[in-house]
Amino acid sequence: TPGVARVCMEINKNPETAHRYTIKRNTVAIVSDGTAVLGLGDIGPEAAMPVMEGKALLFKHFAGVDGFPICLDTKDPEEIIETVKRIAPTFGGINLEDIAAPGAFDIEERLVDELDIPVFHDDQHGTAIVTLAALENALKIVDKQMGDIKVVVAGVGAAGVAVSKILMNAGVRNVVGCDRQGAVHTGREGLNKSKQWFAENTNPDGLSGSISQVMPGADVFIGLSGPDLITRDDVLAMATDPIVFAMANPDPEIRPELIGDVAAVIATGRSDFPNQINNVLAFPGVFRGALDAGAKKITENMKVAAAGAIAEAVRPEDLRADNIIPSVFDPEVVISVARACAEAARADGVCRH
Repeated sequence: TPGVARVCMEINKNPETAHRYTIKRNTVAIVSDGTAVLGLGDIGPEAAMPVMEGKALLFKHFAGVDGFPICLDTKDPEEIIETVKRIAPTFGGINLEDIAAPGAFDIEERLVDELDIPVFHDDQHGTAIVTLAALENALKIVDKQMGDIKVVVAGVGAAGVAVSKILMNAGVRNVVGCDRQGAVHTGREGLNKSKQWFAENTNPDGLSGSISQVMPGADVFIGLSGPDLITRDDVLAMATDPIVFAMANPDPEIRPELIGDVAAVIATGRSDFPNQINNVLAFPGVFRGALDAGAKKITENMKVAAAGAIAEAVRPEDLRADNIIPSVFDPEVVISVARACAEAARADGVCRH
């Protein structure tokens, strides 16, 4: 028909108008290979679909973004990259989900470089944004500054590396990461590429040994690993007014009831405890802001701005040890996050118009 041909020829003449005249303007692909589904592990693409469908529902409910679940029958990073590049013309953004490290790092890095639409690995950056927001408010309660604290991070996979990076961007100078072999440091052999970068950019005192050996004097513990990883004695060895974010799901690194009288602030990844650190506070607003601004990528400044918006959603008069993070059902959060991300995108000069 003549009507659709006019639109086709306009996009042919000026490809950027696809972001205005097609579903590209409001559609995000939720891409997974099912290798690292939260709490379930490598369950494959078909079994991962319900999680991706749930993610699409959250995108629509909270931000009006049309998320489309795409589960790929391959674990090969090169095949995933190639597939996403081939389908990218349909979408305004790519949300990578539940892809195991270290492949997740390479996939995201390549797609960010090779596509002109936002690419966001939510397990990394969504977690990092909400963790930073929670920490900003927790530090207000204990009256400590980002630049003065020692942070121990359990788990140096996709989320652990991203959380550490965003904390360092926000001013934290002393991060010590631990994996199954203990503290990551430059003297350790057999580190993969991402852990080698981590070793070179963290652990300024060169600490080594098990997590229990590096916990003494820590102001903050951030768990992105597995259940029952630390003990009450580990928390007792931390600095005054310790902050414990035990975020492993469904079973945290330490049960909150074991340290309720020791820790100044406790957060988990679960909805049945106070202070749930939940990615849904971040990713809908991040993509809403990126799409609205016409951003070609999601920058570090956009992530830090999103964290600030989430932290500020808890009003000063409501801030307390069991309320450092807003409710996931607070409708103002996505609006604030979207606005902050859009402003940061414009300030960084990454918008297409």
